[in-house]
This record gives sequence, structure tokens and C-alpha cells, in this order.
Amino acid sequence: MIRRQLFNLLRQETRLSSTSTGLRGQHPITKDKPVLHQYPKIDPMTLVGNQLEEMVGEIHQELENQLKNDIELGKVSKYYFDGQGKAIRPAIAMTIGHAFNAHCGVAENSDIIAKQRKVAIVAEMIHTASLYHDDVLDRAETRRGKVAVNRQWDACKSTLAGDYILAVASKIMAQIRHEEVLIVLSQVLADLVRGEFQQLQNKADSSERFQLYLAKTFNKTASLLAYSAKANGLLSSSYLKSPEEVKANADAAYNYGRSIGIAFQLVDDLLDFEASSEQLGKPAAADLKLGLATAPVLFATTKFPELEDMIARRFNKPGDVEKAFEFVLQSDGLDRTRELAREHCDSALSAIEPLTDSKYKWALASLTDYCLNRLK
Repeated sequence: MIRRQLFNLLRQETRLSSTSTGLRGQHPITKDKPVLHQYPKIDPMTLVGNQLEEMVGEIHQELENQLKNDIELGKVSKYYFDGQGKAIRPAIAMTIGHAFNAHCGVAENSDIIAKQRKVAIVAEMIHTASLYHDDVLDRAETRRGKVAVNRQWDACKSTLAGDYILAVASKIMAQIRHEEVLIVLSQVLADLVRGEFQQLQNKADSSERFQLYLAKTFNKTASLLAYSAKANGLLSSSYLKSPEEVKANADAAYNYGRSIGIAFQLVDDLLDFEASSEQLGKPAAADLKLGLATAPVLFATTKFPELEDMIARRFNKPGDVEKAFEFVLQSDGLDRTRELAREHCDSALSAIEPLTDSKYKWALASLTDYCLNRLK
């Protein structure tokens, strides 16, 4: 197979010949060098990038179609649909769909592809609506390098705009006309609310606290990736006669989305300590300032037990944020978070290993490299 070194997040490529016995265990333990794998490296954006660019215009049109004279609601609801996001969620949904289409023998002109595209649009709309609500709850100042929606307008209008985006997304979900897909995608909305409630909780026991963190991470981040992937896996399997094969495909798609989703959030939590505000497009140490203890902090409590009291009071005393930040940097919290992300990326690779080889399968595998090596 081909081995392409990932420098500059899959953009600069050097081809080397190598062999592979499968996708499992492809992430070696490295701290300073980019992770390298033994399979063809394909940037998914080269495969679905054009479709994603078109989606922004389609989402604008969907939002406008429901409005008559309310120009302000249109402006607020389209504010974050500016093409500046990473578009990871629709990219994964579309790439999963194509990969399972290749596996199931779905024709390139099938109506299934149009339905999978709607799933990708819904995924991006649900994610963006959650950003509106997050920024209101967090009283955010910036998002993606520009003034946050709640500052550009106000909390009430931003919340209502987020609700409106979800309403339009729900309509698109119904247009897919697939009962199981509708049920699967509806679960994401329930999980998002559960995740917000879990974020308000605090556990005294350290093991329970970490389990709560992982549950919150799934509900707020990975659920959307897992269920949109499962939805497109189900659509790819529409013409299969074996219920067992349909279930196997749905489970594989779900497991890939879940694993890559958790890995992405772990790396996000890592970057909150390693990346600059300019790279992130938002203030560094943002979670600490919100009183949230993420994986690097939870792991750091092993070396610095005094973090326990700070976590319990949500870093609300003067100097807590600065001390916690330094404790994390002086501990193995970042390394352990990176290792946990690597384990989830290996799980994502295992989930798609049974798929028929295709450029879309390799693009999904390459996303695990991007996840572990990204800078923002």
C-alpha cells in the first residue's frame, strides 16, 4: 500500500511504499512527530469538499424559505453558516455514506445519495444550532475569530435563532422519508439536552467524575457524529435483504462516528491547553474559565490532588484558573489525553476495517490522522 506522511494536516504529501495487515493498531505512540499510518492517505475534503461548499448555500436557502418578512431572523440564523467552520460533521456523514455505498453496491445515480446529503445538511444544522445555545449559556465573546452571535445580537434572539435552525433541520429530516433514520437523528437532539444537563453536574468521586465527563462528551459531541453516520449507513443498506447485514452496517457506521467523535473532543480539550487563542479562534483555557474540568485536568489530579478542591468549586476562586492551567502543563494530563484519543482513533479504524476497499474508506481512515495531528 501507499504510505503518505501527514504534514500540514494531510496537505503536504510524501509517498513511500509499505505494507499493511489491516487498520487495527495503526496509531503508534509518538509525542512530537505526526502520526503515520500504513494505508493510502486521502484528504476527505478532496472527495466531498465541493459538495460541502454547495451545502452552505443550500442551508441559507432552506432557512430563507420559511421566512416571509422577518429579515432579522434570517440574518441571525445564517450568521454562523459562513463557510468558515471545519465542516467535519457533514464531511464525515458524506464520506461514510459514500464508503458504505461502495460496500453495498449502491449506484452513483441512486436517490439514496440525495437522502444522505440531507443527513449531512441536518448534521451541520444541528451542530450549528448547538453553537448558538452554547454561546448564550457561556456568554461567549468570539466564535471562529469573529464576534459571537450573542454579542452581535442578544441572548434572546440568538436562542430563538438556534431554535429556528433546529425546526428547519427537523423538516429536512422528515423529507428523507425513512422512519429509522428519523428516529436515529431525533436521538441526537435528546442527547444534546442531556449533555447540557450533565455539564451542570459535578461528582465528588474521581472515577464517577471521569465517567460523567465521557458521557457528556458523547452526548454533546460524539452523538451527532455517531447517529448521522449510522443514518447514512442505514440508507446505504436500503436494498439489502439480510437484516443481519443491515444491522452490521449500521453498527459499524455508528461505532466509527462515536469513536472519531470522542477522539475529536479529546483533542479539542487538549488544544485548549496547547494552542494559542489565534489558532483556536476563541480564548485559550476557555473551559477552565467556564468552570469545566476536561480530560487533561482530570488526569492531572493524580499528580496534583489539590486540583480536586478547585474542580469542586469550579475554579471560581482568584488564581484557580491559572494554577490549574500550570498543574496540567506540569503533569502527564496532556499525554494521557492524547493517548486516550489515539485509542479511540484505533477503535474508529477497527469499525471500518470490514468495508470494501475504496477511496472513501481510506479517507475515513485518514481522518483519524487529521484528528490526532490537527492544530485547531
